[in-house]
Amino acid sequence: MRQRPLMLVALTFSMLMVPAAASAHEGQVIRLGSFLAGFTHPVLGLDHLLAMVSVGVVSAMIGGRAIWTVPATFVAMMAVGGILGSAQIGPGSTFVEIGIAISVLGLGIVIAADRNLPLGLAMVVVGFFGLLHGYAHGSEIPNIAEPVVYAGGFLSGTAIIHLVGVLIGDQARRYRRGRRVLRTLAVGISAVGLMFLVGVL
Repeated sequence: MRQRPLMLVALTFSMLMVPAAASAHEGQVIRLGSFLAGFTHPVLGLDHLLAMVSVGVVSAMIGGRAIWTVPATFVAMMAVGGILGSAQIGPGSTFVEIGIAISVLGLGIVIAADRNLPLGLAMVVVGFFGLLHGYAHGSEIPNIAEPVVYAGGFLSGTAIIHLVGVLIGDQARRYRRGRRVLRTLAVGISAVGLMFLVGVL
């Protein structure tokens, strides 16, 4: 019997959070405009930010043309996912959120292992993750935003985060201590991904 009030409070709180989150997105569009609101969206989500930086790092670890083909694959598939998400065509938010958590966990493990993926495999895996991240962004486009402009913002923001990851990965490869530091940070990224996966974050 004592659990019922707690369940009621939890349910009420979760119901109140939905319009609050939506209102925050709407307010961001009003303050910044559609492009900048979309641009900042990947940065403000820790799961998105860590995954996108990790994609850049992984591409730098592989080297060669992977430095641009792997991030470009992510961005291209993210655009596709954004279209599907805005149209609500797809597997649903639960599957997408689990997939995003796995992307953070998996990419962190790849970096921590300090092993280069074959380019083809990296593009397939990263493309799938990009589709999921794009779906999440597309499904959260505020009603008052211009969808195409907003999407252009989050795609541009993503590309810049990838570039940051490439620079981090490239510099880390040049120094033995840098690689050790990067592997340690990657363990932390994997831990965060695991926490997202089990629902702690």
